[in-house]
Amino acid sequence: MKLLLVDGPYYVYRSFFAIRSLTNSRGEPTNAIYGFIKTIRKMLKDLKPDRAAVLWDQGLPKRRTELQPDYKATRAEMPDDMRPQFGVIRELVPLLGIASIAVPDTEADDLMASYTVAARALGNEVLLATNDKDLFQLVDDGCRIYSTNKTDLADPKDGFALLGEDKVREKWGVPPRQVGEVLALTGDTVDNIPGIDGLGPKTAVSLITAHGSLDALLANLDAVKNERMREKLRAGVQRIHDNREMVRLDDDLPLPVPLEDLRIAPRWPELVAALEKCEFKGLLAEVKAEAPTQATTPGPAQGELF
Repeated sequence: MKLLLVDGPYYVYRSFFAIRSLTNSRGEPTNAIYGFIKTIRKMLKDLKPDRAAVLWDQGLPKRRTELQPDYKATRAEMPDDMRPQFGVIRELVPLLGIASIAVPDTEADDLMASYTVAARALGNEVLLATNDKDLFQLVDDGCRIYSTNKTDLADPKDGFALLGEDKVREKWGVPPRQVGEVLALTGDTVDNIPGIDGLGPKTAVSLITAHGSLDALLANLDAVKNERMREKLRAGVQRIHDNREMVRLDDDLPLPVPLEDLRIAPRWPELVAALEKCEFKGLLAEVKAEAPTQATTPGPAQGELF
């Protein structure tokens, strides 16, 4: 079984900024909606997964905010034109036949990690559609990152890449299991996790590689030749430990939707009606051409679009 897990917030933001000034006849913004649907449909065609889910943030875990109260505090407010589209997208995902999952006080990456561990324990293949640094820790021989970033493509004509262990090592300088160790030293400005001042990714990789692991480095700081760096590390030991805990993924959460219930089953009539309301003529024509002619059983009722 091949499971696709999609980082919902990342792809909403990416879609919003990739396509600008798209509205319907009522003047309502639809750029993020259009981009997101096109992106998900491309993923399904590229990867042909057996099961899929889109995961969402719904608050922050207490264990992270207690460690660092300013966690993610510097993130900009959601753009006004994105806010109404976000809700529409979350209503549309089930119509595409994909589970849409969020849990209170839980981040999408922790849900993705928990589903990954559960699926891998059963010998299933997992594909993670994300750009989240923390999730690179999960990559192994049966879990890869789906990327359309140009820097990850061997050839622009490929359209997408699946980043396995070798690609992660090439990208990060360390194997996937040690990505969290690099982040413990450098922090993550995107999430407002402060690192050791003046210590960038190259230095972090060099230190971890030279000592074999972060634990070995911290256990033998006297071996760090650069005196200034040695003292910075010594003064920042607690911060490093805190950062390591911050980027540790909660990979043992209860699964709110069982794996066997993640089968892809589009709700064609509802999807067609929703796209008509969005006024996506080209996309609507594509979906109508794919939709089976026979009636399908409607799923749970959805809220009004727009």
